[in-house]
Amino acid sequence: MNFNPMAFVNNLYYMVAGMLCIFIVIGIIIIATVILNKVTDSSDDK
Repeated sequence: MNFNPMAFVNNLYYMVAGMLCIFIVIGIIIIATVILNKVTDSSDDK
């Protein structure tokens, strides 16, 4: 088994891409939740 520090540097692109996709998916889930809360808001102000 060889220790190759450049392998880590070469894989940074894939790590950043994965993190970015995770944040995008979380953002979509948050936006969908906010939209559903506004659409199904049934508050009766009396």
